[in-house]
Amino acid sequence: MNSVLRNMKPYPMDELVKAKELLKKDGKKIYDFGTGDPKEPTAPFIREAVKTAIPEVSQYPTVKGRKDLREAISSWFKRRFDVELDSEKEIIPSAGSKEAIFHFPLVFIDADSDKKRVIFGTPAYPVYERGTLFAQGIPTSYTLKYEEGFLLRLDKMPEEILKETKIVWLNYPHNPTGATAPLSYFEDMYQICREYDIIMCSDECYTEIYFEEKPPSALQVGKENVVVFHSLSKRSGMTGYRSGFVAGDSRIIQEYLRFRSSFGVGSPDFIQVGAREAWKDESHVEERRLIFRKKKEIFEKFFKEEGFEFLDVKASFYFWVKVPFGLTSKDYAFHLLKYGIVVSPGEFFGSGGEGFFRIALVPSVDECEEAVSVWREANREIARRRS
Repeated sequence: MNSVLRNMKPYPMDELVKAKELLKKDGKKIYDFGTGDPKEPTAPFIREAVKTAIPEVSQYPTVKGRKDLREAISSWFKRRFDVELDSEKEIIPSAGSKEAIFHFPLVFIDADSDKKRVIFGTPAYPVYERGTLFAQGIPTSYTLKYEEGFLLRLDKMPEEILKETKIVWLNYPHNPTGATAPLSYFEDMYQICREYDIIMCSDECYTEIYFEEKPPSALQVGKENVVVFHSLSKRSGMTGYRSGFVAGDSRIIQEYLRFRSSFGVGSPDFIQVGAREAWKDESHVEERRLIFRKKKEIFEKFFKEEGFEFLDVKASFYFWVKVPFGLTSKDYAFHLLKYGIVVSPGEFFGSGGEGFFRIALVPSVDECEEAVSVWREANREIARRRS
């Protein structure tokens, strides 16, 4: 077996999937706040566009993607962030953001170079580390702190580390904590990346689920050595469609495009048609934000009443919560599983996750209301055992 695979820990969510399967076998009602895969239906106009575009004869798609999709993305980016993107040279459609994030280091990390470090904050989305390992780079984690707003600070990294760094991954709004970053933060990180010739990669898949100020994009501070990753999964409820895009510095984008055909990741043409329509419309996104706001309010009220400490949710659909009752995050998560409530232990996301758990606002509004009642009983059981 490949030594990278052999030495790799199991994908964190695999453990939750197995636990949920056992609950289903027992006929237990499940309130799944574990995986960030919302249940709200994909907008009918998107589904209809996909169905209409399914061809009689199926042929290979190109990795460069449809011109009209790239143009729709460029127009959306201008409307949303006031940044001009050249649809020919600065945008690549992707099969969701996960594959693009994973493959990026395979193109830009030279295993024989002295500059092969990849910095990312933890707790984190596991793919930053895994893509680095497969590319034979050196994964270098920075432990994010609650008291610092979970911001990755390159200015606190040793200079010798920065000199050896090829890529840094920023992710705001942040998974798993939901933390956000102001535009001034990106400006500070951009200056450091330019000084040390680091590619600043910004995973921006959650910028469109917000409740206060609109989260910024890293491309608002400059394009040189900046690449952003976006997705329709959360914005438009299209997780199963696998559609997103990569955009930024034209030199990097064109180099990345040159090798992407080797990975076989061209998005199906009919999916691209649905994606084109999704990027052109904002009303369905506004409707989704209203639904997530209702869910957010249910849990804000619940956590406050239960005395839980949690990060204020300004964007994304995650709550990052301190574990109560002096338990470990894993022990508390498995206690909740007995009641059919699935949460993600913070330790699943790496260093800095200990003592926290994450919930993803995936179930419907009605299911969230039901889950809160069940959850109260789960907490009461712990309280009774301790009294």
